[in-house]
Amino acid sequence: MSQTEKKPVREIRINPIVPSESVLVATARGMRPKKAEAPAPRDTRHHVETCPFCRGNEKMTPPAISAFSASGNQAVDGWDIRIVENLYPVLGDDRSDSGFSFGLHQTIDGYGRHEVIIDHFHHGVALHEMSESHLALLFGAYRERMQQLYESDPRLRYVLAFKNFGPAAGGSIPHTHSQIIALPVTPDNVQLEVDNSHRFYQKNHQCIFCTLIDEALTFEATIYDRQSGEIRRRIDVGQLVIERSQHFVAIKPFASRYEWEVHILPLQHQAEYLKVTQEHLTDFAGLLRRVMARLEAVLGGVQYNYFLHSLPHDKGLPDCSASYHWHLEICPRTSIPTGFELGSGLFVNTVCPEDAAASLRAVTLEK
Repeated sequence: MSQTEKKPVREIRINPIVPSESVLVATARGMRPKKAEAPAPRDTRHHVETCPFCRGNEKMTPPAISAFSASGNQAVDGWDIRIVENLYPVLGDDRSDSGFSFGLHQTIDGYGRHEVIIDHFHHGVALHEMSESHLALLFGAYRERMQQLYESDPRLRYVLAFKNFGPAAGGSIPHTHSQIIALPVTPDNVQLEVDNSHRFYQKNHQCIFCTLIDEALTFEATIYDRQSGEIRRRIDVGQLVIERSQHFVAIKPFASRYEWEVHILPLQHQAEYLKVTQEHLTDFAGLLRRVMARLEAVLGGVQYNYFLHSLPHDKGLPDCSASYHWHLEICPRTSIPTGFELGSGLFVNTVCPEDAAASLRAVTLEK
């Protein structure tokens, strides 16, 4: 092995937020032969006559639930962001089924809401191409609609805002859009985050997310060989920071499930996304835009999922406002899960998270 070559990393990393979720970092797997496929070209057209989400084609969709514009005018023909019902919802609000059980099997009502947020009137605009003011408007629309849904139906326990961009991420319509699903239950992965962070708080009297942020900004770890006791390598946890703004930080998780996964968190503790201020949303939008530009520069034609995790609205849960921390998870889709991953429950990451973070930080952004 030459001096410039790195020794392959093979280690199982445990997610500190959800310890049952493990990641196998195996960089040698990234060297295996595979057919190189160019990403499908993105549809960059401004307007498409047959697209139901383009401005002027409003009759192709259900009536608007809400509409937003930079000028504050919510006229149907002047919108910048539009929210409509999903024509193919995963949940409905009719409560026609009452739920039942037999033997070990049971169901509950599949009631809730499923809505589409048309992110922009421009058909082919990518997230990193949107203005910071538009992104602040978009994430403000999430906040407003989430609040409305919680207030409209006390049975709803969790409202998830998410985006699927590109076929590899499950995006079925090329016009840029995201979705909101309101559920009568808290999703298990969110519940695990809430429960584990609450246990950490009870033991340590501090938020685990805040602790991870502090470590990332100030901490260096030394890894020793268990048998010889010799220093194996040092990890500057600060290397996991992509960049920070006045109020937010973008971090590459130490146990990244996806090769280019990035999380954005408030620097100051805040459990509920609904309480984020407009000033902070403006700052958040700028950081998000830069992160997406970095991913685009490194990956080219990046396809991804992102989703907002916030404190559930479940009165049956203990008060976790001091222990939970809302965040946005961005998960670029550069690989397909294999039988090993599906059968073992282990995510396999072929890019060392510290190296991925370095590549993203090295991008020179246009001012």
